[in-house]
Amino acid sequence: MISGFATPEGTKKFAQNSAINQENFKVFENLTLSNVGIGTYLGDADSRTDKMVSNAVKQSILSGINVVDTAINYRAQKAERSVGKAISELIQENKITRDQIFISTKNGYVTNDADVQLGFWEYVKQEYTQKDVVKEGDITSGYHCMTPKYLSDQLDRSLKNLDLECVDLMYLHNAVEGQIKDIPKEQFLRNLESVIELYEQKRDEGKIKFYGMATWECFRVPRENPEYLSLEDTVNMAKKIGGENHGFKFIQLPFNLYYDQALLGKTQTIENNPVSVLESATRLDVGVFTSVPLMQGRLLQSGVMPEFSDLKPSIRALQFIRSSPGVIAPLVGQKSPDHVSENLEVMKIPPYSHEEFLGLVKKLTS
Repeated sequence: MISGFATPEGTKKFAQNSAINQENFKVFENLTLSNVGIGTYLGDADSRTDKMVSNAVKQSILSGINVVDTAINYRAQKAERSVGKAISELIQENKITRDQIFISTKNGYVTNDADVQLGFWEYVKQEYTQKDVVKEGDITSGYHCMTPKYLSDQLDRSLKNLDLECVDLMYLHNAVEGQIKDIPKEQFLRNLESVIELYEQKRDEGKIKFYGMATWECFRVPRENPEYLSLEDTVNMAKKIGGENHGFKFIQLPFNLYYDQALLGKTQTIENNPVSVLESATRLDVGVFTSVPLMQGRLLQSGVMPEFSDLKPSIRALQFIRSSPGVIAPLVGQKSPDHVSENLEVMKIPPYSHEEFLGLVKKLTS
């Protein structure tokens, strides 16, 4: 297994050695991270897609991207293996070193293994139930499980899939969304506290560097919504457990020109003052990665996206997101060489300045 993790020195060297515009890197937690990352969500669970994903990850990294995002349930564990293969090959070819690449994955959803010839529930029974990883009542109707025993099992499987001794960022995956229909909010918060305790323990063991929450609704909806979660309260929970040097440093959420709540919706509070989740994250020293930048291609359809520049629609979409205050990088899913090349054209230009971005938002919302 590959040792190490992303470091300030390694990520800075990656950026300096990259041919892309140096303004396309952001420094967070002393790590120099590309302001576009590659996501690995979609695709069939077959060997052809494995190869496409591995090649896309390699092409992205060689083009200047050092942020790679995956999850154990993506393509039933095959996405993680494709990422692991790409990273291993690039290291073996002396194209990169482990300390230059920031790798995130997620756990929480119940997943099978596409490389094991068992049905979903047969796999769950063999790998989880019979091995006492999960017991009756642990799995919700949303196919979600956030018990420490299950999450610990999933972390070890993720590390094996990725061929890594340590992952830079482990997200708890859509926890509120996957749990809240089946348990009271108070119970969820107690469970979340147990998960944070587990993740802090795994940091001490050297298996993860940081942790966070990959979400869909919880940080974007108003307080009265059952799926609402306070980012401020969650960070305070992490401080209570892990101290000032706690590892809860990142969240992931949907954000694009259609899903604009993270920027425009004042759904969070800081010291009882309403703020957007992006402002909340900035003030709480939490980095934000964003999902669905192109809404799986729907934003690229004719007439859907606002005409605010002469950039290609995909570049326009990425430029808006990565220029937003508080966002480290949008995570764009890309498999074909042509899509990788097209999306990475955005790395040839700098993001908008703060003044340019404010002017654009004013124009789009007027």
